[in-house]
Amino acid sequence: MDKERGKTVDQGRRTALKGLAGLGLGAIAGGLGISEAEAAKKVTMGFIYVGPRDDYGYNQAHFEGKSALAKQSWIKAVDQENVPETIAVQKAMESMINLDGAQVLFPTSFGYFDPHILKIAPKYPDVMFLHCGGLYDASKHPKNVGSYFGYIDEAVYVSGIVAGHMSKTGKLGYIAAIPIPQVLRNINNFTMAARSVNPKITVQVVFTGGWSNPVKEAESANSLIDQGVDVLTCHVDSPKVVVETAEKRGIYSCGYHADQSRLAPKGFLTGAEWNWSKVYLDYATMISKGTRIPNLIRGGFKEGLVKSSPYGKAVSAKARAHADKVRAQFMKGDFVVYQGPIKDNTGKEVIPKGKGYGQTDIWLESMDWLVEGVVGRTKG
Repeated sequence: MDKERGKTVDQGRRTALKGLAGLGLGAIAGGLGISEAEAAKKVTMGFIYVGPRDDYGYNQAHFEGKSALAKQSWIKAVDQENVPETIAVQKAMESMINLDGAQVLFPTSFGYFDPHILKIAPKYPDVMFLHCGGLYDASKHPKNVGSYFGYIDEAVYVSGIVAGHMSKTGKLGYIAAIPIPQVLRNINNFTMAARSVNPKITVQVVFTGGWSNPVKEAESANSLIDQGVDVLTCHVDSPKVVVETAEKRGIYSCGYHADQSRLAPKGFLTGAEWNWSKVYLDYATMISKGTRIPNLIRGGFKEGLVKSSPYGKAVSAKARAHADKVRAQFMKGDFVVYQGPIKDNTGKEVIPKGKGYGQTDIWLESMDWLVEGVVGRTKG
């Protein structure tokens, strides 16, 4: 399940983010610089997923990251899928520690953090518990707990540019789970990107109320298509239903979490993906070298934590060129999405002219509004 589901960021997280603003794990890039002596020390890592490894979405993205570690003989990676956000995950974590000898655990689902990680971590002070999200608070959480997350909204912005170029009706559709800050940030990025191509474009949003609800996702996709939407994207655990429905109905789609291009060979345009393979290999390298693991890690294109899916055959040369240009700007770190003036979809100015918020700005962590051009509401 997605991991930026809190609506506030308190002082402990503010301090951590300020100290690590823009920091990825690039200082120890891709497992390079490991001596033979260090490599001889086996690093054991455990991964836990709330859903199946092959969901074409959130869980698959983490599984692909874990699978990339198999190429390294000095890493032992174990995993378990379909573990609910209950005491079951506590048992899974303890099993990996006591039976597999895990030195670091990656319980990847949102609901694993509180109370489960926070209950188990104090019992095993020599094991690092790293949660995918932004929930770590230096002022109250154990020192052997941490969080990692990527600015995937950068890749979503690139998808929005492509969608804007490829839409003929000027109507885009976004199927989302729950209106929490990170979801709203993705919707807003996608919309502003599309409207940078065509200011008249609208993005109609449907919130399903859950991270995995394939029936509602299919119903929402068909409803949006019936209303003239010709490009669909989503923010749910598994985009499979949305992408396949778009393909069956003959419209375009943009993916999320992992590469869904195989599901829609005709209509898939591109997508926003996590690049967990780099993150996990960097963590393993740090453990092997005895380097202290930061409690909070963030990064985007520049830091290698996110990427875009390859362009589909239907994507025009003009769309590719525009998207490539903006991606290059993100790579340089000088592209500011939230640069005023910006209004929300009720007409209220939320960012005045001359004011801008960069990717690491803490203000974006509490986003509770939808940008101009979005058809939909965050409440009721």
